[in-house]
Amino acid sequence: MPFGKPLLRTREYIAIIRRILERKAPLEFDGEHYQIPYRGPGATGLGKPLRSIIHGDPDLKIYTAAIAPAGLRTAGEVADGTLPIFMSPEKAAAITAPILEGIAKAGSGKTLADFDLAPYVRISMGEDLAACRDAVRPQLALYIGGMGARTKNYYNDLAKRLGYEAAAVTIRDHFLAGRRKEAEAAVPDALIDEISLVGSKARVRDRLQAWKELAKDHRITTLVLTGATSEALRVVAEAVS
Repeated sequence: MPFGKPLLRTREYIAIIRRILERKAPLEFDGEHYQIPYRGPGATGLGKPLRSIIHGDPDLKIYTAAIAPAGLRTAGEVADGTLPIFMSPEKAAAITAPILEGIAKAGSGKTLADFDLAPYVRISMGEDLAACRDAVRPQLALYIGGMGARTKNYYNDLAKRLGYEAAAVTIRDHFLAGRRKEAEAAVPDALIDEISLVGSKARVRDRLQAWKELAKDHRITTLVLTGATSEALRVVAEAVS
């Protein structure tokens, strides 16, 4: 498929969804990626603008799943929130700085308090810290090492921006060569600890303090916990209440 202009595609898509939800008029859109009614190759010319018969909520929040700086800027400008797949409390600016640039560009007067920054945070709780770290290694190795080409992998780029340049290269090289176990082993413990919640209940509670500090000035609003058991959810809920 053509790569096209993904940021422009995102802008157009969000604009269309907002118009559908608002139902102010029959939907018409004349963009570079989307034309409604469609007028491109294969069109019959019989299409007409329609208003959705479903009454959606015009205040429905729209999120993107941005991680690259340009995508994060776009999210800050046109979305209501974003869901970065990795985030480190100690290096929050890798995510928040581009979002703030996008918010400023929008010129709408909104701030981070009006934006839901909701990073995915992997959680593996147990007394065996090494086993908990090992539980999240495969997914990190897959994304950092294999979700993209050798010369363009946005997850690999993010790991580098978080300060793990050498490890990101090693993980990628192992993974693309078919050495998945070696790729998993190359994921640094420090990276796992920064972007995840791993280990005993006490360790998870302690690590949550760094995330709570970010929440004080709206540098995060929501944690999207992945891999959580009901017990882990209870521990987190009690710790952040």
